[in-house]
Amino acid sequence: MSIKILEASGLKVGRYILIDEEPCRVASAEKSKSGKHGHAKVRIIAIGFFDGVKRSIVLPGDAKIQSPIIDKRVAQINFITDATPPMLGLMDLENYENFEMPMPDEGSIEGRIVQGAQVEYWIVMERRKIIRAR
Repeated sequence: MSIKILEASGLKVGRYILIDEEPCRVASAEKSKSGKHGHAKVRIIAIGFFDGVKRSIVLPGDAKIQSPIIDKRVAQINFITDATPPMLGLMDLENYENFEMPMPDEGSIEGRIVQGAQVEYWIVMERRKIIRAR
């Protein structure tokens, strides 16, 4: 598992962090000022990368938080099965590894997924997700 450590007060919208061992994209990060006897707090609202679930967490400003390292790759679609759900047979164009993935259900990608097309996919926490069709 490839991760790096970030400080909670330095988080920006769009970064990826781990909340409950699930990779999430930061949707908002609000910083509060420190009180008379307290420390600054950061309220983070993030959306799960794989499941789309909204998660929120409150941390001290100087707390450390884990961020997954994302491996961005390109693959070619070798075949599409008629099974339920439809599966894609992909070949990585860098190391020629063959693997299968379920058809993504995002409407913007679905029309461009045809045999022979290239897709960009991300590997996060040893799981794969198709991001876009080229």
